[in-house]
Order: sequence, then C-alpha cells, then structure tokens
Amino acid sequence: MASGLFALLDDIATLMDDVAVMSKVAAKKTAGILGDDLAVNAEKASGFVSDRELPVLWAITKGSLLNKAIILPVAFLLSAFLPVAVTVILVIGGLYLAYEGAEKIYEYIVPHHHHVAETLDENLTEEQILALEKQKIKSAITTDFILSVEIVIIALGTVVGESLTTQIAVVSIIALIATVGVYGIVAIVVRMDEFGYKLIALNEAKDSFSDKVGLLLVNALPYLIRGIGFIGTIALLLVSGGIFAHNIDFFHHLLESWPAIIKEFLIGLAVGIIALLLVMAFKKIFKRK
Repeated sequence: MASGLFALLDDIATLMDDVAVMSKVAAKKTAGILGDDLAVNAEKASGFVSDRELPVLWAITKGSLLNKAIILPVAFLLSAFLPVAVTVILVIGGLYLAYEGAEKIYEYIVPHHHHVAETLDENLTEEQILALEKQKIKSAITTDFILSVEIVIIALGTVVGESLTTQIAVVSIIALIATVGVYGIVAIVVRMDEFGYKLIALNEAKDSFSDKVGLLLVNALPYLIRGIGFIGTIALLLVSGGIFAHNIDFFHHLLESWPAIIKEFLIGLAVGIIALLLVMAFKKIFKRK
C-alpha cells in the first residue's frame, strides 16, 4: 500500500517536472504575442475617466477568461483527435502574426490617415459614456480572442508530442499567465499616470522629489506603451519566423548557417511583407469593383 502511494507521488512529481520544463519552453514561444497582447490592451484600457479604468479592465479580463474557456477545450479536442490541424492552425497563425508585424512597421515608416478614436468628454451623459465603454470593451474582448487563439495554439504546438495530461497542464498554465499576468501589468501601466498625479499633489512644495517622480511617471506612460508596442512588433516577426522555420521544410533548410534569431526575424519579415502586399493589392481591387 505504502509502496503504491510512493509510486503515485513519484509519478506526480515526474509529471509536474515535465510540466514545469515544457511551460518554460511554451512561455518563451508565446512571449512575443504576450508582449503584443500587453501593448494592445494597455492602449485599449486607456482613455477612460480615471475611476472607470479599472472597472473597464476587469470587464475585459472576465471576457478574456471566457475566451480561454471556449478556446482551450476545442484546442485539446483537436490535439487528441486531429493533431495535424494544430500544425495547420499554427502556420496560419504564423502568417497572421507576420502580416501584423509587417503592417505595424509599414504604418510606422509610411505616414497615412488613421481614423480618430472616440474619446470621452465631459459633455457626454452617463448613458453615452457607458455605451462607449461597452463598445470599447467588446472590441478589446474580440481582439483578445484572436490573440488568445494564437497563444493557445503556439503553446499547444510546443507540447503536441507530449501526453494529453501534460498538454492540458502546460497550455492551461500559459493561458492563465496570458490573462492574469498580462492584465495585471496592464492595470499597473494604465494607472501609472494617476499614481504620478497623486505624487505631484502629495505636498505643496514646488519641484520636490515627489513632484519629479510624479512628472516622470506621467510623461513616461505614452513612451512606455510605444516601447512595449515596438518590442511586441519585433517579437511578432521572430515568433512567426520561428513557426515557419520549425514547421515548413523549405524554411527549415533556408539560411542554415545564419544565427537562428536573425534567420527567424528575416523569414517572418519577408513572409509578412508578401502577405501585406497581397492584402493591399486585394483591397485596391475590391475598391475598384
């Protein structure tokens, strides 16, 4: 009886060790999308009146958890009964990531018109403010769903050869990190300027230490969001290039003597540029018709 118990504990310890190792690998693979997820949600959760930022962020967080609850069972069923579909979805997701990364670089290099986002002003009624909030929350949850599919599939792709138990544990951990970790950081980021204003109002003295720190936090927020977005864009191309290099034979043998990080970035960028050009050409043809 005791020996059976110890054997069970040993099996559990081995499983947890495997899960920990594979979770680290999956976290590295999904880091790029997590960075992009962080940048996107930090932008979407900002722009509200101060006392509404956290309630809005909590509503988006609940929507994100619901997204994961829908996506995870479908992903595990595909892995169990149609594993080739995981690779296909992974490559399609890589194509989307490459396109998204190239599009962001294009937007940065080539200035073009952007639609002006709706902002909240003091003249709006409470009902109008709540309606705009619901609209932005719905948009954020939709974006989260797309990014969540990518995160789950990439994480699943790293453990597709493991047992179903390991797959469920690893991918669930990554999904939880993608929600709790990302939105926890977003909450800190979007409240950074508010904390700065409180430091500035801490005392009546001018040019005090608290004033300097407060001004630094307030002024740094837009640069921080842009910096996260820049890092996320580079990471998107690296992640997509890695997907192609590990799942498509042609890319696997391409530039074999080059460092992996440069090879994967160039592959992701090249595929992204091609995808971007095709989408732009399609849009022009569609407009003409």
